Amino acid sequence: METSNSGKQSAAEIVFFDLETTVPNRAGKRFWVLEFGAIVVCPQKLVELESYSTLIRPKDLSVVSLRSGRCDGITRAAVTNAPVFEEVADKIFSILNGRVWAGHNIQRFDCIRIKEAFADIGRPAPLPVGMIDSLGVLTDKFGRRAGNMKMATLASYFGLGQQKHRSLDDVRMNLEVLKHCATVLFLESSLPSVLQGKWQASPTIMTRSRSNIGKLPCREEISNPRKSPPTSSACQRAVPYTRGSLGKMMTERVRDLLCKAQGKPLNNLILKHSHTLLR
Repeated sequence: METSNSGKQSAAEIVFFDLETTVPNRAGKRFWVLEFGAIVVCPQKLVELESYSTLIRPKDLSVVSLRSGRCDGITRAAVTNAPVFEEVADKIFSILNGRVWAGHNIQRFDCIRIKEAFADIGRPAPLPVGMIDSLGVLTDKFGRRAGNMKMATLASYFGLGQQKHRSLDDVRMNLEVLKHCATVLFLESSLPSVLQGKWQASPTIMTRSRSNIGKLPCREEISNPRKSPPTSSACQRAVPYTRGSLGKMMTERVRDLLCKAQGKPLNNLILKHSHTLLR
């Protein structure tokens, strides 16, 4: 691995890795590693710097199924001529040791299998400087909106295709799933009330679409009661008469009231001025 000449300690690189193993058919039987795959990623740009994968032949080939239950699964024939773990241990150690380990459910599965494999050959296992288990991270941060949080389910949720259950393909899919989840969470944190489904339109907000003109009630803005009410045509109340006849109608109604009030002493002064205005 190349070192920086800037004099500053660079951030630890992230290694996404995945193991394919046998599946014990009886209680008490152990898992045997059949494939190791990893990509080294720059944490600042999330670009792939290095990749490595290898099939691994267990010492007892009988533990490997003749046929795999998965379409791309590993069969006995596939690992017959593969190296044993001891032959690839140095490379796996150099890939993993001193880096941030990342993967899906690696804490409960892959990390344990790595320790077992190195213990089998009498060597100390590589050690991480940090760990990112996407199963725990996404369950906590992203929730179960995508389903059961299996990698295949998450990949299907984001339209990334089907999980192949081959180490190198799966770690690259893992990285893409994390990118998609992180993007969704970033957008939701930027507009939480809108993108998380909690946003509701204010009753004072109106659009200016033509279909709304004459249909929406007119309201003053609640946040600023001193503000003048809107004057657009969309906010004018419907009236049972035409605008041109308003003055004439009001004049006739006032004239009728004044005529009825003639002869009453208390209204004489009002009548005097009102008749003048109505002529």
